[in-house]
Amino acid sequence: MDTLNKAIINTFQAGIAITPRPFAAFAKKHHVTEEFVVACIQHLLEDNILTRFGPLYNADKMGGAFCLCAMQVPASDFEHISHIVNTFDEVAHNYKRKHPVFTMWFVLATETQQDIQKIQQKIEQATQLRVYLMPKLKEFFVHLQLPVTS
Repeated sequence: MDTLNKAIINTFQAGIAITPRPFAAFAKKHHVTEEFVVACIQHLLEDNILTRFGPLYNADKMGGAFCLCAMQVPASDFEHISHIVNTFDEVAHNYKRKHPVFTMWFVLATETQQDIQKIQQKIEQATQLRVYLMPKLKEFFVHLQLPVTS
């Protein structure tokens, strides 16, 4: 990975200025255009070096709701069930986990707390499997930054 892509990853993990031109200062510092920075980010996504690039919102502070969910999905049905679950717009961060009981974990993000239960029921109907809700009891902020060094 070249120096510019490392700088993009390392810089933007810490945050992006909320301005009309959020990449301008970075581009100027690195003697490239803003369009080039955007193209680099797009290539990092296309090459699966980055899986996501964008803001994180605290849904409950904006009037919405979110909830961690888990399902007990048989290994033989995992891909099929994952496809069904991922058809719901409210599902984010769906992933497989090595756990003795719960093998699928995802986050539901909805406009209201009542919508969490509605989507839970719809997913259960579509998959014929129970969705276990694991609502947040206490929030912790962990500033995680994974620097690219080589």
